[in-house]
Amino acid sequence: MIDFGYGLTPSATLKIENVANPAFEELHKLEPDVSKCIACGSCAASCSAGCFTEMNLRRVILSLQRGREKETLPMLRHCMLCGKCQLVCPRGINTRHLILSIGKVYKLEDTVL
Repeated sequence: MIDFGYGLTPSATLKIENVANPAFEELHKLEPDVSKCIACGSCAASCSAGCFTEMNLRRVILSLQRGREKETLPMLRHCMLCGKCQLVCPRGINTRHLILSIGKVYKLEDTVL
């Protein structure tokens, strides 16, 4: 193998599959489509709320996988549940149901969603 003079140190790597995240596992049981997301960004590009707020479903899913609920969940209050993201999703994820499931699992108040 060729030595290019750089590499990753073991402390800089993060294996998501080794992180214990019971809330995300519960979300996955309730809504298995969450694991079908390929983080392509189609949902974020089509989001009407995303132009004016920080709403980004792709970022929400990735952050919840990493256990960063506190900074991520407030984004969901900007979702209008219009369904545009569902129309453009190449994996056919029911994004409206996913967002409502996130609210159930993470026990968001009705005022947030």
